Amino acid sequence: MNEVEQEGFQIIAIAPSNGSYISQFKEAFGEFPFLIAGDPKREAYRGMGHHTMPKWKLLGQAAVGFVTRKLDGFIPKEQKKKDFVLKSMKTQDVYIQGGTWIYDERGVMIWNHIDQSPEDHAKIDTVLDVLKKNKA
Repeated sequence: MNEVEQEGFQIIAIAPSNGSYISQFKEAFGEFPFLIAGDPKREAYRGMGHHTMPKWKLLGQAAVGFVTRKLDGFIPKEQKKKDFVLKSMKTQDVYIQGGTWIYDERGVMIWNHIDQSPEDHAKIDTVLDVLKKNKA
């Protein structure tokens, strides 16, 4: 967060949920130092090219991760967080994949990365390099 702000940028997270659900998330996981906005109809997600991973594929990956112990932190141990995650798996679109988008101060997209799977996030070093090259 500090490095992002040092480069003159800010973080805004878009969640595929409504404000009430985002409040429940914050209650379970605590406050975050950035805005979390909702996109309950997933209009922004779809409009920006994000996709929902097939349920069978994601569940298959989760099963393999569980067996190989690569997903030890998948379900939190703390009860409040665990309850929220289990509820989300039943009531939310946990299959939609996220991404990282960087815009300049005029709102022009500089760079993006659309996750193809849960473990395919933009690398922080890559994001920071993009920010440094495009310092606001």
